[in-house]
Amino acid sequence: MGIFLGSILLTVGLAVYFESKYQNLVYPGITVGGLDASGKTKKEIGEYFTKKSFPYQQIVITFAYEDTVATISGEELNLSLDGKLSAEQAYSLGRSGHFLGDTYQKFNALKNGTRLPVVLHIETSVIDDFFTNLSDRITIEPEDALFKFESGRVTAFKLSNPGRRLNVKKAKLLLVEYLRSVSSSSDIENPQVMFTLPVEIVNPTIATSDTNKFGIQELIGRGSSKFAHSIPGRIHNISLAASRIHGRLIPPGGVFSFNEGLGDVSAATGFQPAYIIKSGKTILGDGGGVCQVSTTLFRAALNAGLPIVERWAHAYRVGYYEQDSKPGLDATVYAPTVDLKIKNDTGSYILIQAITNTINASLAFELYGTKDDRVVSLSTPKMYSQAPPPPDLYQDDPTLPAGEVKQTDFAAWGAKVDFTYKVTRDGETLFEKNFFSNYRPWQAVFLKGTKT
Repeated sequence: MGIFLGSILLTVGLAVYFESKYQNLVYPGITVGGLDASGKTKKEIGEYFTKKSFPYQQIVITFAYEDTVATISGEELNLSLDGKLSAEQAYSLGRSGHFLGDTYQKFNALKNGTRLPVVLHIETSVIDDFFTNLSDRITIEPEDALFKFESGRVTAFKLSNPGRRLNVKKAKLLLVEYLRSVSSSSDIENPQVMFTLPVEIVNPTIATSDTNKFGIQELIGRGSSKFAHSIPGRIHNISLAASRIHGRLIPPGGVFSFNEGLGDVSAATGFQPAYIIKSGKTILGDGGGVCQVSTTLFRAALNAGLPIVERWAHAYRVGYYEQDSKPGLDATVYAPTVDLKIKNDTGSYILIQAITNTINASLAFELYGTKDDRVVSLSTPKMYSQAPPPPDLYQDDPTLPAGEVKQTDFAAWGAKVDFTYKVTRDGETLFEKNFFSNYRPWQAVFLKGTKT
């Protein structure tokens, strides 16, 4: 009994001595990232990895593709071995507060050794920004071929071109694998490395060689509009926007987005200031006149008997669209939320062809494809609930000379307009839709100069 009690007392004494000796130190047998952390404080471990992190700041990684070269450094990535985390992990081993588990961890570390990895800290947001910028510099979008229909056949007037795109996922993997390799080695053998960027060729959706595959045979629909009395900037924008849509194809089952076909509308892409409707006002803005083009295409799609997936009416009646048409046959666009979308349900390709006549102030869209005996029925637009415009509004403007008056908005009657659109084939209704437009009465606004 005495020997037994003595053994217990000896064991307890040794345990108390062991815990006292390692009270603020890492237990023996524990290594972190190649460092024997036994008997070390958290501060000592942190300082060790801080010093060991210096070489990581000197790393320079270069990525190149043809004449595009970009570098990113360890300093920019804030590369460092996370000594604080490593110290905390090493010190916490065997100190969870669970007696049996802690005893096992301490015994196992003494007998077999416990190895903990060190974490390499990386600013991942810097990596994301780096490759986003690189992708913008390298990426070239493919260009589809554009076509025209003349003399009974389709010919290309703009050749297709392949594009290219940076595979960002693979590029990031190259960087991460390199950093993983240096973090697992004791010395950084290659602080300066170069990688070739993984750039992939992107083929156009519609190639020039596809010219004879479209099955386009005849005119299936036409729409027109007039734009007399437009200012020069508006006429320029109508011609430019129409040219962006001219020659495009809608594949069978495809939905044509006017905004996507048109692309960016800004001064940088050639558009000029002209009147647009924005935030309840008529103001000068880049691209005024684009809605003349969307309106004309909308009319062509109706006459061809195509499903209209999305269409928005203008906020108020615009005189241009009533020069050769009744109210209600307009379609406004404003990227990215307001679009005109047309579906091709004919079973063959449809070619969009624009005809702009700036002398006669007219625009037309012709749609070419293959007729399938569908019959279009458009009711005459019905107008009701007409409302006169509010009284003219005069506002003082200190930037205009005293006595000068400038009109910035134009009066328009309000009205509700609707018409029915029905398409049949062999006596069967393919679809029927009612288009409704609610035009607000619009106030004329004048600025009165007060500048002296």
